[in-house]
Amino acid sequence: MNGTAPAAGAAPSGLSAAFLRACRAELTALKPGNVHIHAGGHGMEVRQFELAAEAAAPFIGDAVLRVGARIRAAVEASMAAAGCNTNLGIILLCAPLAAAALRHEPSSLRDRVKTVLEELDDNDASDVYAAIRAANPGGLGKSDTGDVSQEPTLPILDAMALAAPRDRIAANYAFGLRDIFDDHLPLLLRLRARQSGHAPGNPDEIVSSLYMSILARFPDSHIQRKFGMETAAHVQRLARAARHDWEPFVTPKSYTSLLRLDAMLKQEGWNPGTSADFVVATLFAADL
Repeated sequence: MNGTAPAAGAAPSGLSAAFLRACRAELTALKPGNVHIHAGGHGMEVRQFELAAEAAAPFIGDAVLRVGARIRAAVEASMAAAGCNTNLGIILLCAPLAAAALRHEPSSLRDRVKTVLEELDDNDASDVYAAIRAANPGGLGKSDTGDVSQEPTLPILDAMALAAPRDRIAANYAFGLRDIFDDHLPLLLRLRARQSGHAPGNPDEIVSSLYMSILARFPDSHIQRKFGMETAAHVQRLARAARHDWEPFVTPKSYTSLLRLDAMLKQEGWNPGTSADFVVATLFAADL
C-alpha cells in the first residue's frame, strides 16, 4: 500500500476532526490491557483520554506550527486536561501524519511523511524532548547518548534510531512510519473488507481485531520498557493464544474471554500502550 492521500493540502479543521474520530474509535473498542469504555485501568479512566484528545486536536491540525512545536503544545494541553500522560505516543505518531497531509504536494502520504521527518530540525528535537519530559512516560531509563532528560545533542532522527531497539515509536520515526504503511494500514483494509463480506458488523470489532493482531505480532514496547522483553513477549504469546477470539475478527461472542484477558493484564499492571497508540495512528492515517 502506497498510502496515497485523496488530495494534498488537507484542511486543518478536517485534520483535527479526523484525529478526534481516531481517538474516540480506539476508546470505544475492547482492547485487553488498555483503557476503553468497557473498563478503565492502570489508575486511568476513559474520560481522561477523551479530555486529552479534545485538548490535543487543535494542535494536531495546526497548519502553522512545526512538527516539534505541535507535539509539545499537544502534549502540554493534554497533560493539563487529563492530569496524567494519556497520549504522548499517539501525538508523536499523528503529528507527522498531520503535517504530511497539510503539504501541497502531489505525492503519496507516505512520501510526504518521509519528507516531513527528514526536515525535522534542532528546534523540533528540542520541542519533542520537552514534550517527552513533560509526559514522563514509564520505563524511559537513561542513555549515554540522546537522553531525553537533557537537551538534544543529536539530530532527532539519529536519536530515534538509537532508541529504536527498545521503542517501536522511535523505530518508526527512524524508518518513515513503516509499520503503519507496510503492515497496519493494509491489515485494517483487509479487516474491513472481510467484515463487509459478512452481516453488517460493529466498527469497534474491527478496531479490537486490529489491536489484538498488532499485540500478537509486535512486542509492546511500553511493556518492554517497564517490565522487560520477557514480559512483553509473554503478553504477545497471550494475545496469540486468544487468536480464536479475534480472528477473522472480534464478535460479541468474543467479549467474555477478551474481558477476562483484559482483567488479568490490568491486575499485573501490563499496559500495551504502544499497541493502542499504533491503532489510533493507523485509524488516523486511514482517514487521511
